[in-house]
Amino acid sequence: MPNNLNCPCGSGLLFAQCCEPFIKGNSTPPTAEKLMRSRYSAYVVQAVDYLVVTTHISTRRNHSKSAILEWSKSNHWLKLEVVEATENTVEFKAYFLDSRLKAQMHHEKSFFRKEKDSWFYVDGEFF
Repeated sequence: MPNNLNCPCGSGLLFAQCCEPFIKGNSTPPTAEKLMRSRYSAYVVQAVDYLVVTTHISTRRNHSKSAILEWSKSNHWLKLEVVEATENTVEFKAYFLDSRLKAQMHHEKSFFRKEKDSWFYVDGEFF
């Protein structure tokens, strides 16, 4: 994704000023919400390695790299809506077109854990 385009996470900032530095490993998201937003952007740009390393080690085995890549590639990501964010949880809706171009919405309340200075996705509750 060209870094002069708006960030897919919906922040209103350019990708280069928002999620790209997190995805490239130049900085770490300071909050669970910023991590969740950067993970959404990583799905959009198919940054699978970032999605793997930002998943907590305790649940990482539940997410195969190939499945993440397939999910990322097979959908056309449209929009992210953050419903509610607390210190350790983020409820969001991700809108996308599936491989049949059918409109879909992924609604999840994600749980995060901070270790040292880094946030990690642990798991989620799906609606």
